[in-house]
Amino acid sequence: MIALLVRDLRLAVRAGGGFGLGLAFFLITCTLVPFGVGPDGALLARIAPGILWVGALLACLLSLDRIFALDWEDGSLDLLATAPVPLEAAVLMKAAAHWLVTGLPLVLAAPLFGLLLHLPGAAVPWLVASLALGTPALSILGAFGAAVTVGLRRGGLLLSLLVLPLYVPTLIFGAEAVRRGGLGADPTAPLVFTAAITAASLALVPFAAAAALRINLR
Repeated sequence: MIALLVRDLRLAVRAGGGFGLGLAFFLITCTLVPFGVGPDGALLARIAPGILWVGALLACLLSLDRIFALDWEDGSLDLLATAPVPLEAAVLMKAAAHWLVTGLPLVLAAPLFGLLLHLPGAAVPWLVASLALGTPALSILGAFGAAVTVGLRRGGLLLSLLVLPLYVPTLIFGAEAVRRGGLGADPTAPLVFTAAITAASLALVPFAAAAALRINLR
């Protein structure tokens, strides 16, 4: 399993997959918003939690179609389906590789990008915590969408339409945790819900994604 994870990390880097692309998109989003809404610091601070979470969500979405696409093209997906390793575990490793390449850099860079949106200092630790707890759910749910649409021509639009509604609960609770942290309120409840969504996704979604892959490989 570790070998599969290392292989996917190498493929993601060589294929131009999520690291630089996701960070660039996140930076562009945080840079353009002040131009669109104006330089009012109070307004930017109020909308910063939502903007940062939306930017992170869309940045994760950019590279979802690559999770299984390369394996589908070179036939590796058929080998994974017949390998002794459970296909559910392979899905989990591919989602982990996507998070390490896309989600983790966003978590680390978010405090710096928060400065562009006048995010209150008290909200920064909660921003990092909510992204660290929530972005794994984005990757594993995205892996399900990628499994459903693998092999389809121009499946990127269908993938987005399928995955975005599944992202909404994580977006709501993650942004709410940051907002409460910035106001000095207790963000524990939304953080717990964010963690619960991630835990439930990690427990259930690999089985659904593996079933979708088996159907597409028939």
